[in-house]
Amino acid sequence: MKNKIYIINGPNLNKLGDREPNKYGNQTIKDLEDLCLKKCKENNLELDFFQSNSETDIIEKIHEAKNNANAILINAGAFTHTSIAILDALYIYEGPVIEIHMTNIHAREEFRHKSYISNYAYGIIAGFGFRSYELAIEAINNKLK
Repeated sequence: MKNKIYIINGPNLNKLGDREPNKYGNQTIKDLEDLCLKKCKENNLELDFFQSNSETDIIEKIHEAKNNANAILINAGAFTHTSIAILDALYIYEGPVIEIHMTNIHAREEFRHKSYISNYAYGIIAGFGFRSYELAIEAINNKLK
């Protein structure tokens, strides 16, 4: 049986391709999903890829993962720096979590240096654009073996 991972994306990631291309590039969320699907197939993983601008929807997806996913990879966007509720949902999940960021949050505005998700995450991958997701998939695949 294949391990299943959830990739959960937060606010404004649906605007990849339009949003600050100097930081995030010109590729879209669909391009990112396709890349993640390909990488998961290479690693014999099932994937549930999700994006929402709603904190509530993200929390509900984490709750769903408790009974359906072996691991979560999460780029919570700005909620990374503000949402204790998402952190609490991750504590309920109890499985391995990798925090992902396309940019290096520590090289950006000071308010982005604090991550609530880091309090729970097994690991953090930041600053490599779409490659951050590929690295996270490889890392979680190794963790699940």
